[in-house]
Amino acid sequence: MIETRRPAFIDGKPKQLLIDGQHVDALSGKTFQSFSASTGELVADLALAGAEDVDRAVRAARAAFEGPWSRFKPAERQAVLLRLADLVDAEFQDLALLDVIEMGRPITAAMGLRGMLQRSLRHFAGAATAIHGETLSNSFPVDLLSYTLKEPVGVVGAIIPWNGPLFSAAWKVAPVLATGCTIVLKPAEDASLSPLRFAQLCLEAGVPPGVVNVVTGAGETGAALSVHPDVDKIAFTGSCETGQRIIAASAGSVKKVTMELGGKSPNIIFADADLDAATPAAAMGVFNNSGQVCAAGTRLFVERPVYEEMVQRIAAFAADLKIGPSLDPETVIGPLVSAKQFARVSSYLDLGPQEGARLVTGGHRVTGGALDKGHWVAPTIFADVTDEMRIAREEIFGPVSCILPFDSLDEVIGRANATRFGLAGGVWTRDIGKAMTAVKRIRAGSIWVNHYFAMDPSVPFGGYKMSGYGREGGAEHIDAYLQTKGVWIRT
Repeated sequence: MIETRRPAFIDGKPKQLLIDGQHVDALSGKTFQSFSASTGELVADLALAGAEDVDRAVRAARAAFEGPWSRFKPAERQAVLLRLADLVDAEFQDLALLDVIEMGRPITAAMGLRGMLQRSLRHFAGAATAIHGETLSNSFPVDLLSYTLKEPVGVVGAIIPWNGPLFSAAWKVAPVLATGCTIVLKPAEDASLSPLRFAQLCLEAGVPPGVVNVVTGAGETGAALSVHPDVDKIAFTGSCETGQRIIAASAGSVKKVTMELGGKSPNIIFADADLDAATPAAAMGVFNNSGQVCAAGTRLFVERPVYEEMVQRIAAFAADLKIGPSLDPETVIGPLVSAKQFARVSSYLDLGPQEGARLVTGGHRVTGGALDKGHWVAPTIFADVTDEMRIAREEIFGPVSCILPFDSLDEVIGRANATRFGLAGGVWTRDIGKAMTAVKRIRAGSIWVNHYFAMDPSVPFGGYKMSGYGREGGAEHIDAYLQTKGVWIRT
C-alpha cells in the first residue's frame, strides 16, 4: 500500500547548503522558494548559493579528496555504498514523496523507481572493488616493465535536472563514491529536496564530511561550479543550450566533461509489428512523467499500411490515461513542473495546428477542482506531421507525440537521422533482419527493439551529436571518473 503522508524532511524549516558535513546558510543570506507542482503551495525555502558558497564547497571537496577519504580502501568504499543502499531503501517512500510533492511525478511511477535505484547503488558498490589497471607489453629498446594505474579524477561538479531528482542525484554520487572522488552537487531549483536528503543519508552511511556537498540555487550557481578552476570534472544532465554554456565554461581549466543532453528520439513502428504491444509502449514512451523525459520517443514513425490504425489506437490509449494530482495512486499524467515549463509546452500546442499538423486528441490545459492549482496538459497527439515542422524538430519536453507516416526502411532511417539529436530510438518489427539493420543505421546512443526505455546500470546510456558525449551506466560510467596513469619501471 502506498502511503501519502508528508515526509519528515518537509518540516517548515529553511533548507541550508550542505558543505563539509555541515548545514550552513548561503553567505549572502539569500534564499529562494520551492513550490509543489500539483498544488502550487510553498514546500520549502532553500539557501541560494552564490559563487562564494560554491568556492567553500569546492575547497571542502578538495580537502576531503586529499584527506581521510583518500585512505579508504576499495572494500571500505564498497561498504559505504552498501550501507547507503540500505538507508535509501529504508527511507525510499519518503524520498519518493519529496519528488512527488515538489516536481509532480505521479506517486505510483515514483515508487516504481525503487528497483532501479537499488540496482544502481549496489552496482556501483560492486564496481568499487573491481577498478584495475593493466600490465602492458612494450617494444622500448631497454627492458622496462609497463603498466597502468586507475586513479580518481578528483573533485567532481555535478549538475542535475528537475525531471528525476532522486535518481539523478544517486546516478551522479554513486560513481563518485565508488572511485574515490569527491563531489559538489547542484540540484535543479525546482527539485532540490530529495538530493539534499540523499546527501544527508550519505553522511549517515559513513561518507566523511566534505566528500558529498550540495549547493542549491539557480543557473548562476551552476555556472560558478562549471567555471571553478579547482573542479576536475563536470557531469551534467539537462538541455543542450545549458550544456553548451557549461562546456564553454569548463574550457578554462580543461575539465573532463560528461554531457547527457536533450533528444527528439525516433520510435519506428513497421506494419509487421505486434501492434497490441507497440501501442501502450509508444504512448508511454512519450507520456511517461508528463513527457518530461530526455529520451522520450516523441517522433513516432508509423509505416503507412497501419498508420491510421495506430493513430487511432494511440489516441484511444491516451484518452484513457488518468490525469490528476501526483499523490493520487491512480494518476498516470501528473502536472508539468512549473508555470515556465507549461508556457513552453503550450507554445507548441498552438504551433502544431499553425504548421498544418492534425490534432487528434489533447492539445489543451486540463483544469477543474484540484487541477486548477497546477499545470496539467492533456496527452496530445499530432498526426500528419512532416519533418520540417518545428514540433517535429524541437524538444518540447511535454506530453506531445508527433506521428509521421513512412513507406520504406531506407526512407525512415534517413528521416530518423535527420536531426541534431541522437539520444535514443525504438524499432518495432517481427523481422529480426529489419530490426538489426535499423539498430546499426540509427545514429543514437540507445536503441530499443520491441520495447521502449529500458535502463540498467550495467548498460551504457548517452547520446550522439548534440545529445551529448560520454556515457553513464556500464564500464564507461566508472571510467569517466578515473584518470589513467602509465608507469614504466626499469627492473
